[in-house]
Amino acid sequence: MATFSATRTSEATVAHPRALVWDVLTDPVTVARLTPMVRSITQVEDRWRWQLARIPVLGQTFELAFTEQMVFEPETRITFSHAPDGKERAGTDGRYDLADADDETYTHLRIELAVSVDLPFPGITRPAVQASMHGVLAAMGSGFAHSMDKELRARAA
Repeated sequence: MATFSATRTSEATVAHPRALVWDVLTDPVTVARLTPMVRSITQVEDRWRWQLARIPVLGQTFELAFTEQMVFEPETRITFSHAPDGKERAGTDGRYDLADADDETYTHLRIELAVSVDLPFPGITRPAVQASMHGVLAAMGSGFAHSMDKELRARAA
């Protein structure tokens, strides 16, 4: 068993007010619905427990779950850090930063994410595993961005 990691930073200007973007990002049920490969997110006080669908890595699939400590700074920042609930093979650390862009009708959104996971592969497979992890993160991020845009348009209508 070895620990593998991947990071991703994304930035975008969202054509919706910050309060609306905030409402979406702070609702775990909505975030789960909008994020590919996420089966569910359950909130217990200030922690979110993420349950992922089967994630493919080097010809095997893994069903992972992890718990995140959430810190909310209203309409400005969401910080999350891995807070394991028992033995968890995966975890994330990161943040969402929100700011007005141009005027109050647009939001600048920046997302930083670092993922680590213990997988039953030898360390020599690190380049291939991490490439796979980066691919999964890119697909999840792209799908989330598309779904979030659709959700925001529906809520603004």
